[in-house]
Amino acid sequence: MPLPSTSPEDVRLRLDLAYDGTDFAGWAPQPALRTVGGDLSAALTTLLRRPDPVRVTVAGRTDAGVHASGQVAHIDAPEAALAALPGRSARTPEAALVTRLSGILTRDVVVRAVTRAPAGFDARFSALERRYRYRLADPGATRDPLRRRDTVWWRRPLDAEAMNRSAQALEGLGDFAAFCRRREGATTIRTLIEFSWRRLPDGVLEATVRADAFCHSMVRSLVGAVVRVGEGQRDADWPVVLQRDGVRGGSGGELRGGGALVVPALGLSLEEVVYPSDSELALRSQETRARRHVSQLGRLVDPDATSTSRSTSSTSMSTSTTVSGAQPWL
Repeated sequence: MPLPSTSPEDVRLRLDLAYDGTDFAGWAPQPALRTVGGDLSAALTTLLRRPDPVRVTVAGRTDAGVHASGQVAHIDAPEAALAALPGRSARTPEAALVTRLSGILTRDVVVRAVTRAPAGFDARFSALERRYRYRLADPGATRDPLRRRDTVWWRRPLDAEAMNRSAQALEGLGDFAAFCRRREGATTIRTLIEFSWRRLPDGVLEATVRADAFCHSMVRSLVGAVVRVGEGQRDADWPVVLQRDGVRGGSGGELRGGGALVVPALGLSLEEVVYPSDSELALRSQETRARRHVSQLGRLVDPDATSTSRSTSSTSMSTSTTVSGAQPWL
């Protein structure tokens, strides 16, 4: 499948960026809502003096309230517009763009680097994997008010070892319908490369979640399922049973006895996006696009259907549990 064409006068740029997602309604531009992608596109459109909004393609379309320290995006920009950015300075156009973006964007979004992308690079389709982090502070942890925007304070004690064992049992290729919000035409098959927990020196529980791609709410639902094990409310194999029943269940993956809790977005951060070597970028992108039309484990495969932004961070899927009474987080 051919790659999308761009103007011969355009240059593809890779943008490495970070943001505090607290005050954003996710990544994707939405009418009347502040989003990371919307703010970045507006700033780029101004600096590059484009008549239409600059399209920004991103590796992971994070939900409302989710942070990123290792987000990657790309744009296609006219060479002439780039050449005008340094003005009379000796800076490269890429360095000038970083500096000028810092003067327009608010302090909760930082573009750390802009580089000319290798041939065949696509921020979304060339990616091999995404790595997320989730932070929880239970009663035994040090609750640092300076980390209140990226760490969820949990009311109940959690067993880190039980959570780690339960999480690792979910690793591998499988259908994660029980942990995803359904989208028409999108698969829920993913390869969960790593799902592990550790307790940091300050007592905070930190999860590492790596996969080829994630569907909407998948990470927060995986964390929610394992947290129930850590609280002692569920057996260690319950998340695996939940996954199995979600796949084999009725219409919409509905489960008997309720599903996974969707934990708050604020504890989640996209830490890293991994790409192949430059020589393999184009092939990876082509293969990923082609797999959208290939059947795997009996379902349509779309490994790059990463989460779409929502106007609120509390949205959950049909298999999630609605918490009644006091929430287990502060």
